[in-house]
Amino acid sequence: MIITLAAIVLSLSMNPDPDLDNDWKAAEEWAKSHAVEHLRVELETDGGSLPYILEINTSWQRLNRTTYYRLKVINGSEHTQNWLMAYAGGYAGVAKSSIRFDQYDSIIEATGTGSCTTPSVLPRHHLRWGTWTKKRGDSDAVVPFIAVPVDSPDDRFDVIEGVGEPAAFAGRWSVDFDSSDDLAIGTFTVDENQIASGTFLTTTGDYRYLAGRVDGNLMRLSTFDGAHAFLFHARMQDDGSIEGDFYSGNWWHETWSAVRDDDAKLPDAFEQTVIADEAALAEAVFKDLEGEPTRVLDVLDESNAKARIIEIFGTWCPNCSDAGRELVSLKEQYGDDLAIVGLAFEITEDFARSAEQVRRHHEHIGTSWPILIAGLSDKDKATASLGFLDQVRSYPTLVFLNEANEVQAVYSGFSGPATGDAYKEQRLRFEALIDEMIED
Repeated sequence: MIITLAAIVLSLSMNPDPDLDNDWKAAEEWAKSHAVEHLRVELETDGGSLPYILEINTSWQRLNRTTYYRLKVINGSEHTQNWLMAYAGGYAGVAKSSIRFDQYDSIIEATGTGSCTTPSVLPRHHLRWGTWTKKRGDSDAVVPFIAVPVDSPDDRFDVIEGVGEPAAFAGRWSVDFDSSDDLAIGTFTVDENQIASGTFLTTTGDYRYLAGRVDGNLMRLSTFDGAHAFLFHARMQDDGSIEGDFYSGNWWHETWSAVRDDDAKLPDAFEQTVIADEAALAEAVFKDLEGEPTRVLDVLDESNAKARIIEIFGTWCPNCSDAGRELVSLKEQYGDDLAIVGLAFEITEDFARSAEQVRRHHEHIGTSWPILIAGLSDKDKATASLGFLDQVRSYPTLVFLNEANEVQAVYSGFSGPATGDAYKEQRLRFEALIDEMIED
């Protein structure tokens, strides 16, 4: 069966004029004049709808009886490119499509009304409901969703009417998550239309790009990146503090609180984790992607680089992807003076799967350095597997070494681009350390 106009106009407009439901020629002309349309996908969680925005380009490519559309997953200022694959269903009147996030081993599978095999009169209904499935350990998490057309990426959450003047959420906050002994930092901005954005910085990384809105005393923020789906509710209290709820997918919920603190700071990420056993580092051996045992320091020695980094990460971790892209940039900047080796800690002990995920990570991030499969992502097991760190506190963790393989610093966690100034300051500190090693 060949996919035709029904998939071409997958942009899902609710515009009743022209009559896209009943006049396929009008729908074809509409598709030519509308480059993109926006769709709000609402994941079902215990905290209610967890929304994110898809921007779908109406241009398409066809390959092997499948039609592909370029789309973007939008979280505030972050626009992540991907492909939507639309294909015919097995029954008349049913359309199916999927969006793969292979780098995170997850997939969106959607169903709608209308057939992809004929010029359908219901093109905007092709992506109506479905599931997001994510590999979590040895099992799969499945989250249902519905999808509705919206006019703008700012239509992430519906406006709540009649709730009074919006509370002042913008600014910097000291945050206490119930599950953590360490304080975090919340940074939020709110524009004149009450559209909110921000993130949380923690000792293990940040919550990446959060987007939402403020209505009265309630701020709602969410994000989705194919690996994580986060929903935050923040309720302003009479004393100016915040009480909130945090939902991750449909498997995690905790409460949090915050007080305004313009001077809130995290502990220095260079002072959290230390080398506990230099001999263990010298003896560290893990399998490469072909299954061959490989000594970590031998990989670095082959480079003859003056500055070296051991990247401890997981392909399942978007913070690690942010860190990986930063390392790609540093490698481009320093060339042969900088060598990197990755140690991947994955969510299963299936070596073939882990190796395949690393290859996908290579392609997704654009890395070129060797990566070894080091073990399971469980932090206690990772600490035991490595042996040379006092504790694996975060993915990612970066170990900086000179050309004699002497450890110069260990950096725990990563502040991604959503953190703004923290991200820029972090880069400057990395560069200063690398420059020092190269000059010595």
